[in-house]
Amino acid sequence: MEFSPPLQRATLIQRYKRFLADVITPDGRELTLHCPNTGAMTGCATPGDTVWYSTSDNTKRKYPHTWELTQSQSGAFICVNTLWANRLTKEAILNESISELSGYSSLKSEVKYGAERSRIDFMLQADSRPDCYIEVKSVTLAENEQGYFPDAVTERGQKHLRELMSVAAEGQRAVIFFAVLHSAITRFSPARHIDEKYAQLLSEAQQRG
Repeated sequence: MEFSPPLQRATLIQRYKRFLADVITPDGRELTLHCPNTGAMTGCATPGDTVWYSTSDNTKRKYPHTWELTQSQSGAFICVNTLWANRLTKEAILNESISELSGYSSLKSEVKYGAERSRIDFMLQADSRPDCYIEVKSVTLAENEQGYFPDAVTERGQKHLRELMSVAAEGQRAVIFFAVLHSAITRFSPARHIDEKYAQLLSEAQQRG
């Protein structure tokens, strides 16, 4: 992951209204950043954490600075901009860095599908192969090097699992891709202690293929 121009550093004061965060720069200026993460951000938004932000050259933006990374007080780097999960996954697929998702000739983004009219992150297609539907999830919650998803109850995530199971039942390929965006995570499991229903649906989806 490369940022051009390089990110700038600040210290987090607070995150509020889901989309905003106040920070203080090394030279003492207070800024309000756009927060591109609507989730709980558990462990990613502790006051006093170091944050890294980008600055847009779009003069029409009310908040030109975007919160990209958190560096926790333990030193771990966490990508809080959820858009990067899809960008990195797409790049890896196109570069055929993920062998299980290689060999397709077409990649489409944000395709409507399913009875609940969800939008799939990516759909891969190739002649003589079933379509492959891929839902990407960003993993940023860590406890003792264990990564978890979700970090809060997610009805939207539950819906995605139901849709993917329907796709698999129709003979297509269904994939949920957990993109780990936390440098301290070494292993992963569903967060049953946070969203038991999601964990149950994920287990059911695995059993159904």
